[in-house]
Amino acid sequence: MKATPTLLCIPDISGFTKFMSDTDIELSSKVIPALLNKVIYANKLELKVSEIEGDAILFYKTGGLPTFTELVYQCRLFYTEFYVQLKILQKQYKKNKEVDNIPDMLGLKIVLHYGKEISAVPIGKKIKLMGEDVIIAHRLLKNEIPLEEYILISEALLSEYNIDNIERNFEWGELRELEAEYKHIGEINYSYIGLKHLED
Repeated sequence: MKATPTLLCIPDISGFTKFMSDTDIELSSKVIPALLNKVIYANKLELKVSEIEGDAILFYKTGGLPTFTELVYQCRLFYTEFYVQLKILQKQYKKNKEVDNIPDMLGLKIVLHYGKEISAVPIGKKIKLMGEDVIIAHRLLKNEIPLEEYILISEALLSEYNIDNIERNFEWGELRELEAEYKHIGEINYSYIGLKHLED
């Protein structure tokens, strides 16, 4: 398949491993799919789903990019709908004492990246994304951000927008710059903004 410029978006449930190991499987097997489904149904930008990876969804979009404001709004919606679903699950399974710990254990972080040469390869009935930038997007989930819940936007994506159209300050936070070094890839620059208090 021909490589094309592609937006990558990965909402990832933080605390997933601990939650799965510390929580009754009957409860966790209901909670995680319900949360992932809520994120998928909150997709207003018509992003396509490439993979669901246990605790994360790999969305992608080829063609023209949404505006920066639309992109940030979409991420914010993923986050707020995630917490709407958490509250629904708390009520639904209130007889299970473990349900009270869910908001303290689980959260959401979102990685945004852009690659100019990503191939969408059909494998069976699914589309597998191939290319170094797909690897970079996944590596960015491991970073030095001192928060558990945030939007991370790679410099590769930010550089696609006119600097005058990039809002670095919002009423709910400020974009901050960081960088990370990855083996076989090198230095990757990115910006991030915290999400934590948007659940309220």
